[in-house]
Amino acid sequence: MIRSELYAKIAAENRHLMHEQAVAVVDTIFETITAALERGNRVEIRGFGAFSCRQREGRIGRNPKNGASVDVAPKVIPWFKLGKVIRDRLNTPD
Repeated sequence: MIRSELYAKIAAENRHLMHEQAVAVVDTIFETITAALERGNRVEIRGFGAFSCRQREGRIGRNPKNGASVDVAPKVIPWFKLGKVIRDRLNTPD
């Protein structure tokens, strides 16, 4: 599902919301999660999962075109851990 499909689904399931309001709700949720991660916080949505950041150490990589060594800088990467409710739904046979 892409973001525009999520907007449409929320607007369709909540008839009291106009499409623009559904867009504002979804964008606010994503922006709030992003801002919390930027501050180094963990965001947990019960039954869904948890967003956090992990530090990836710097390393020596290889350029695939010519095989030359390349320094890869350390960086912060987003991390998502799936919640138990969704994991159980995905792994339950039909």
